[in-house]
Amino acid sequence: MKHFKNFINGEWVGTSRTFENRNPADNTLIGHVHEAGQAEVDAAVQAARNALHGPWGRMTVAQRVALLHAVADGINRRFDEFVQAEIADTGKPFGLASHIDIPRGAANFKVFADLIRNVPTESFAMDTPDGGKAINYAVRSPRGVIGVVCPWNLPLLLMTWKVGPALACGNTVVVKPSEETPATATLLGEVMNEAGVPPGVYNVVHGFGPDSAGAFLTAHPQVNGITFTGETRTGEAIMKAAANGVRPVSFELGGKNAGIVFADADFDKAVAGIARSAFENSGQVCLGTERVYVQRPVFERFVAALKAKAEGLKLGRPTEPGVNMGPLVSHEHRDKVLAYYRKAAEAGATVVTGGGVPQMPGALAEGAWVQPTIWTGLPESAAVIREEIFGPCCHIAPFDTEEEVIALANDTPYGLAATVWTGDLGTAHRMGSALEVGICWINAWFLRDLRTAFGGARQSGIGREGGVHSLEFYTELRNVCVRL
Repeated sequence: MKHFKNFINGEWVGTSRTFENRNPADNTLIGHVHEAGQAEVDAAVQAARNALHGPWGRMTVAQRVALLHAVADGINRRFDEFVQAEIADTGKPFGLASHIDIPRGAANFKVFADLIRNVPTESFAMDTPDGGKAINYAVRSPRGVIGVVCPWNLPLLLMTWKVGPALACGNTVVVKPSEETPATATLLGEVMNEAGVPPGVYNVVHGFGPDSAGAFLTAHPQVNGITFTGETRTGEAIMKAAANGVRPVSFELGGKNAGIVFADADFDKAVAGIARSAFENSGQVCLGTERVYVQRPVFERFVAALKAKAEGLKLGRPTEPGVNMGPLVSHEHRDKVLAYYRKAAEAGATVVTGGGVPQMPGALAEGAWVQPTIWTGLPESAAVIREEIFGPCCHIAPFDTEEEVIALANDTPYGLAATVWTGDLGTAHRMGSALEVGICWINAWFLRDLRTAFGGARQSGIGREGGVHSLEFYTELRNVCVRL
């Protein structure tokens, strides 16, 4: 039986309070997670603060870069362990974990390490009022201790997306992984020690939100900044906590993303792209598509084709050949998703496919499985069109004009992502400008250049990360003015 302990100041710290970690594929017990209380969070924050003034704080950029490359290499050396840990926690198929989650999780350390080594800062020469000269130049310094609160859908990838740039910039971190997926954040502690990262630079505290590690960490006065990926309601609570001390936040929050298919799109590619954006990772992707709008001339054909794609998905054990859809992350989350399935039926939706729980063989019947589901026929006011579900489902509606679909897509309090499929270059550029989102894909989905800005608009987030944009949150920019 595994024990997932807190990782504080380079050591493993157990507590008397534990909770179960279960495999969502068959509900078997993986192990026990040691919940951090206020004392453990205090110790982790203090360790992180001390490390800022220890060997880590005295390292050159080149030395930090070398250590972060060693961390990435350490993840890759233990690749199979990370894959198995991620699969056990999430139930996602082996192909997804081994091709996206773990490779991208390791790459985040190298990408941001190389960025900090090469990015310049600004400088200006100016004339002074008395006829002299002065030079202004910028210096970036670490923000300090960063609280990193992580989601459960892409545990390693989204955690290192924050920890990578934070450490590259010279900060220290206290990570609070989701209580649903503690394994890879814990395993990374071993890699940090193996790579020679000084104690206190990377810390992990396990637990929940209110009255647990999450609340204690985000309210801690010695945490200098908080970065979070997750639902908007939790982001609001964290933002309130961060207001004490006027501490900055970087949030990627919920979304109700639109997929738009024009009649002139490459039909087969559009069907494949929307199928992936709606059903990949069992729909548990913040950038996924839950609202699909298809131009009327190809609407009926598209609905039939997407139905065939959904019904062609193979559910099963993550390591079984050909499996490309796993369970939801937990029974609790399944209850939420099934509640929306019921709401759709009650609102009069036409259930194109799915809408319930699949029959799974043997022990898998105890897992958190749901059917990939497609609806049509609902008004835009329906709950399943207005609210984020975070499951393998979408509603498809027809549209006639470009102006109409822009209004439909933007009629949401969120603004995270969109995917547009068209064969017309003018349409593509107009949609890219008109859709009020943080990222708009044209004839693609989930294609990411890590140098580009990433984040959400409106209730989908605050700030941008990726490339040089990460530096705006993870560093303080100081201007130095030298009179010559």
